[in-house]
Amino acid sequence: MPSEKFYTEALENPIFKLIGEAAGQEGIQAYVIGGYVRDFFLKRGQKKDIDVVALGSGIRLAKAVAAKLPEKPKVTVFRNFGTAMLKHGDLQLEFVGARKESYNRDSRKPVVEDGSLEDDQNRRDFTINALALSLQGDSFGKLSDPFGGLADLERKCIRTPLEPSKTYSDDPLRMIRAIRFAAQLQFEIEKASLEAISGQRNRLKIVSNERITEELHKILLTNQPSVGLELLHRTGLLNLIIPELIALKGIEEIEGQRHKDNFWHTLEVVDNISRATDDLWLRWAALLHDIGKAPTKRFDKKAGWTFHGHEYVGSKMVYKLFKRLKLPLNEKLKYVQKLVMMSSRPIVLANDYVTDSAVRRLIFDAGEAIEDLMTLCEADITTKNPKKQKKYLRNFKLVREKIKEVEQRDHIRNFQPPVSGEEIMKAFKLKPSREIGIIKDAIKEAILDGEIPNEREPALRFMLKKGMEIGLTPAAEATKEKK
Repeated sequence: MPSEKFYTEALENPIFKLIGEAAGQEGIQAYVIGGYVRDFFLKRGQKKDIDVVALGSGIRLAKAVAAKLPEKPKVTVFRNFGTAMLKHGDLQLEFVGARKESYNRDSRKPVVEDGSLEDDQNRRDFTINALALSLQGDSFGKLSDPFGGLADLERKCIRTPLEPSKTYSDDPLRMIRAIRFAAQLQFEIEKASLEAISGQRNRLKIVSNERITEELHKILLTNQPSVGLELLHRTGLLNLIIPELIALKGIEEIEGQRHKDNFWHTLEVVDNISRATDDLWLRWAALLHDIGKAPTKRFDKKAGWTFHGHEYVGSKMVYKLFKRLKLPLNEKLKYVQKLVMMSSRPIVLANDYVTDSAVRRLIFDAGEAIEDLMTLCEADITTKNPKKQKKYLRNFKLVREKIKEVEQRDHIRNFQPPVSGEEIMKAFKLKPSREIGIIKDAIKEAILDGEIPNEREPALRFMLKKGMEIGLTPAAEATKEKK
């Protein structure tokens, strides 16, 4: 039976009274439903997206609400979905008519018809999202909770309103949403529901990759992404979404030599980096930093297990993965590829004597991503040995100090050549040719090697010297200028 309790404190914002008044004038019953109500009971702060379900036309109600607001906001109508949206201050209100849905097996797009409040609650994904508060005068703030969603909030349980296999088969995206809510809210998925996800996992194939990645992003942005990633793995969904990660799973042993399980190591790295940054794409880099290890794994009798070139192979795999999942093929892709490609570079420096030259090259290659690269490498420390962990962190601290020292002195980050191509052409009376590139590269290498400082005058002298070494004759004025 629905709860008879009233929660008017959830509806203190004057907008709710106004919606109720507009609904009464239009002869419509209206309810706030979904995330706003759920988050009120969870005390998660006031949600800015508010869903209003109307027993009647949601579009008509939205227009009536807009007419009563002093700023007369624009109403955006989506007739195909029977919904309308408007903004009021920092709130975004979405209005929809109550409906019931039926699904064709080959699509997650439902056949929709008008329905009752109960029908609308039946179609919700989880009991905790089916909670509704009345906006009608005498029943204002009354909770409708036909599936025990409030009790599920108290039990910290993710459960479907109807039979879970049907819920997930109808809209397979709900399987990832269940896992996302479990990860975000630190809830448990009901046993029958979790088993249904495993049973229905192949239905995920009818969901677009764009919708899947939206949910993946939300899982990656949780406080502890491994919770969601582990559930994706346990239910078999991860193998359908990112099989490259599943390929890292397992430990092999040959002649008494073993390697670590790189799948569980990766999940630890993602959790580690999540304590240091909220940057989504840095978290993606952590998730993918070792994907090249599966195809490059080899056993050498002398060296043991090796993963030679896994960073290069992994960076190439990142492109294919981004393309498949419909992730942005722009600067975000290049950023993640760069971090995967360079993920071992600071580790090498931390293990050896750090030369200025090596640090200059690291700064030059990483550019603006140098701090993020160091954060990734520190997150990559998953040893359970306290002494080793302390040693590795101390070494990375030394590398960071060296980076700061070298950068302050040599200004390598976002390196710009001290001598331009036009100046080289003028100095040797050249037309565009490969010799210009040879000299520019030689200047850059000389600076990175510490042969000359990153300053204009030493670079100009080096330019003349290099040009003559490759058989060019400097113009008389250039020689005179440098004497």
